[in-house]
Amino acid sequence: MYNIKILNNITSAALDKLDKEKYFVSTEVENPDAIIVRSTSLHDAVFNPGLLCIARAGAGVNNIPIDRCADEGIIVFNTPGANADAVKELVLCTMLLSSRDIIGGIDWVKSTAAEGGDIAALVEKEKARFVGPEVFGKTLGVIGLGAIGAKIAQAASVLGMQVYGYDPYLSVEAAWKLSSDIIHASDLDMIYKNSDYITIHVPYLESTHHFINKESIEKMKPGVRLINLARAELVCDDDMLEALASGQVTCYATDFPTAKTAGAPGVIATPHLGASTPESEDNCVTMACSEIVEYIENGNILNSVNMPYSFLPRTSDPRICVIHDNVPEMISKITGAVSSFGVNIENMINSGTKGRLPSYTMLDVSALPDGVGDAIMSISGVTMVRTLPGPG
Repeated sequence: MYNIKILNNITSAALDKLDKEKYFVSTEVENPDAIIVRSTSLHDAVFNPGLLCIARAGAGVNNIPIDRCADEGIIVFNTPGANADAVKELVLCTMLLSSRDIIGGIDWVKSTAAEGGDIAALVEKEKARFVGPEVFGKTLGVIGLGAIGAKIAQAASVLGMQVYGYDPYLSVEAAWKLSSDIIHASDLDMIYKNSDYITIHVPYLESTHHFINKESIEKMKPGVRLINLARAELVCDDDMLEALASGQVTCYATDFPTAKTAGAPGVIATPHLGASTPESEDNCVTMACSEIVEYIENGNILNSVNMPYSFLPRTSDPRICVIHDNVPEMISKITGAVSSFGVNIENMINSGTKGRLPSYTMLDVSALPDGVGDAIMSISGVTMVRTLPGPG
């Protein structure tokens, strides 16, 4: 029986789909094998030695100490794309709100109704105050063409917009999903120069901190409307407020209000509603559960942010899973330790990166003799060893 601890208010029906003979799911688990979390900060958490993985039901993982988890042999998963439709719809909504002063019009109607009088006559007299341009025929720049950005680009194209997309890390698989009508921007300046609307969908990293700032805003078309449903820190608030005051930016829509932007003129601020749909929550938890089960039962790593992708189809053979440093001779030491027990390696895969991330090796073997896991664990540079019996 594996224990899964739930943090935050996660009540998704996806949890009920876990095999109750294999998994015990509770908020009260003391020594979990896996954790599912939304927004709770785990930076000060002390993890139990038996913790195998943490699944973030969402895309962002800034509430999880991913480097420390890697050092402790704990896989951190996220759920990219699970909330893509929800975020896409909110981007389209905020793009329309930023274009036509719908919010101002609604507020005016409410205040006018409270005062009494002939509302119908006043509406015809005052409606011109809330005029705004159509999005049809305008240009949208999408920065980041991942699961969310690609969906937005497609939807905007269907709405009759000209779409520019920028993503220096665009995968071949993602590119195949994009319409040929979407124009590939070779750099950000191409987005800034051509776009009437710009929407941001990049991760928050040290390199992307305040990448929307005074310098980048000055390169944009005068009167641009900017949408940021990714992370507050991607945009410099002071520079954005200055651009709004000057008219360089007509509207700034953000899902991450701050003390400076909340209530500021020209700002549409929503309270982090990007993934706030029941469908999105179910999708995120469903993906999180699938990632946990695939790793616990088969050793496969899907959508990890601190370990390389690694998938080896399962056969009837037992499996050995090893997290280790990416250094010379490590694979030969691991295979040598296995062979010293007279065990044949039927199949194997090694997944590594050139960065700080550890490497991960899976070996399907003819048998699991006592002590083989300890022998591998004794190798310098090995962080974690798991042995899995053959399925069935």
